[in-house]
Amino acid sequence: MELYKSTLEQITDLNRETMQAAWDRIDSLATPTRALGQLNNIAAQLAGIMGTPTPKIHKKCVIIMGGDHGIVDEGVSAYPQEITVAMMMVFTKGGAGINCLSNHVGSDVIVVDIGVKGDTSVFPGVIQRKIRPGTANMAIGPAMTREEAIAAIEVGIEMANQQIDAGYDLLATGDMGIGNTTPSSTLLAAFTGLSPAEVAGRGTGVDDEGLKKKINAIAKALEVNKPNPNDPVDVLSKVGGLEIAGLTGVILGAAAKKRPVIIDGFISSAAALVAAKISPLSVKYMIGSHCSAEQAHHIMLETIGLMPVLNLEMRLGEGTGAALTMPIVEAATKILTDMFTFQDLGVPC
Repeated sequence: MELYKSTLEQITDLNRETMQAAWDRIDSLATPTRALGQLNNIAAQLAGIMGTPTPKIHKKCVIIMGGDHGIVDEGVSAYPQEITVAMMMVFTKGGAGINCLSNHVGSDVIVVDIGVKGDTSVFPGVIQRKIRPGTANMAIGPAMTREEAIAAIEVGIEMANQQIDAGYDLLATGDMGIGNTTPSSTLLAAFTGLSPAEVAGRGTGVDDEGLKKKINAIAKALEVNKPNPNDPVDVLSKVGGLEIAGLTGVILGAAAKKRPVIIDGFISSAAALVAAKISPLSVKYMIGSHCSAEQAHHIMLETIGLMPVLNLEMRLGEGTGAALTMPIVEAATKILTDMFTFQDLGVPC
């Protein structure tokens, strides 16, 4: 609990002086005024986050949190829960989508078991920080206790701190957990008041009957638990997930340490939504990677206040959209250091 409290105390506004210096540089570049659009915005944001008008990215990583969900008992997923533990193994062997794309962009992958139902200790490379083996079925009661939710957030904070201390200056969020679009949708409904039908998507590809079960499960979870939208940790503990809580901690930890964090898809955005409710200033440290094919993801991003960089109709999760966004974030730093200004060219403007 102390780590959670001290982390929140360290989250401050961006450095306005270095942001202004970055904008001054951008406005002097040998281009039409702010012609690089959102790339300019990211560059100035990075300058404000990292406290320098010339931010640089040296090392980057995707932190994947793995956790299972009791709500799968309601028939909300097209895949069995055993897939979660199997994919944790695949991550360590380097054969998953996130491994492929991370290798492509030069990012490392950090894999954490924060709540997988099966045993992942037999897979070298999986960091063992299990709070409990999966959440309870939130359709019949709270997914976890408040204490477990805060403990999971603190695991995420610790993971962010460790990677930043090891020299990673660009973090990204990734997830693994069969059934996790259901708690993510429920979190969105709890915070916004939207109906279960408005927030529920097909996730891993459930059919019409599966979608009905999902909508019903969300409705049950909200009715049974009555999460308080004015208490983000209450909402998270009652209708969230352990990996969502862990990713919430990663985001808060990055903000406290003044490092940018790229938010992946629907699950990561659910964590970002919780982080935003806990600490509104943390949004300033987030970069939205992509808008996924999940029905309500655009609503989630708008609620947080994030503009996605990409729209590729992806719905894999794992941090894949965030990994693809990394080169664009790096490119934003280069326009502050590598481009000529009109003054460099001796041209009056």
